[in-house]
Amino acid sequence: MLHKHLLRDLQQESLAGQHDLYYFDEAGFSLTPSVPYAWQPIGQRDEIPSSKSQQLNVLGFLNYNGQQLDPYVFEGGIDASTVIACFDAFSGKLQKPTTVVIDNAPVHTSSSFQSMIPQWEEKNLYLWFLPSCSPDLNLIEILWKRIKYHWLPMCAYTAYETLDRELCSILGSFGEEFRINFA
Repeated sequence: MLHKHLLRDLQQESLAGQHDLYYFDEAGFSLTPSVPYAWQPIGQRDEIPSSKSQQLNVLGFLNYNGQQLDPYVFEGGIDASTVIACFDAFSGKLQKPTTVVIDNAPVHTSSSFQSMIPQWEEKNLYLWFLPSCSPDLNLIEILWKRIKYHWLPMCAYTAYETLDRELCSILGSFGEEFRINFA
């Protein structure tokens, strides 16, 4: 409960304009569709091909009001150096002190990542680590679910190039065509 209260305080300070608040996480996308259910006319059978493919990994910073997304898309695996590079790039764009809510994934607790925290703090970027087993407190998880289960069209799963194009279209249109409201 203490963590929820502390996070609520950060959210209120962000709304008051005292600092910016972002949520960070990674998500993977591949040709294995994420379709929980579908509707089709009676007697018609809709099928979605499923195949193994490369994975597109998106690392993203989503602001608290859900209107601004700073995504980084990579093919293949993600390691600490990749995440560090994203945080370095993000910290160079800051306009005011910024807190980033982040989970305790092994890459985030690695010694190489942890050693960068003082340098980011010098740039007014502060990390707030979520308690274990609390993905519900990381609002960017809602974005990943929305993309996978609602915004990616069925045709995105027909070819890797199509998935890449459709995903990048969604990420590029976030805040305009695609929105999230946490209120």
